[in-house]
Amino acid sequence: MSKPRHEVLAAMILAAAMSRLVPHPYNFAPIGALALFGGAQFADRRLAMLVPLVAMLLSDLVLGLYAGMGWIYGSFVLIVAMGRLLRRRRTAWHIAGASVSTSLLFFAVTNFAVWPGSTKYPQTLAGLMDCYAAGLPFFWNTFLGDGFYSLVLFGGLALLESRFAILREPAPEPI
Repeated sequence: MSKPRHEVLAAMILAAAMSRLVPHPYNFAPIGALALFGGAQFADRRLAMLVPLVAMLLSDLVLGLYAGMGWIYGSFVLIVAMGRLLRRRRTAWHIAGASVSTSLLFFAVTNFAVWPGSTKYPQTLAGLMDCYAAGLPFFWNTFLGDGFYSLVLFGGLALLESRFAILREPAPEPI
């Protein structure tokens, strides 16, 4: 992968992470989209994981550390892995499907994280379902944010690649 491509991808991911610092509707954030994008765009697995995680950590250091970070970052790692699966199938439909899956995964993991040991929700299946139900109003902004930022990141890169050949990923060599 070319150095200019690496630099542009890293800059896009960092910019998306830093957009968390500007006022925005609750849960309308780039978290899922930047993890998905990093996983799908970096050929190097280490960079695919490292760049989005570092960008997220930098924005968290500015916003402040919080309880449940392990769950957030765990879901983030799973979303990067989903992006890796998307690498060879970066069509609009696959990206849209992955974006929806990202929102669902993030919702499932982070709302589950609230439930264990909670005094608000009983430690029963009904309590877990109540916990998920309480999170539903926040899901829609997560869904819209993941969709919006996926469009901006994937679409923005496609536009840049169409104008600047140096940013295009080389075609895989035939076997």
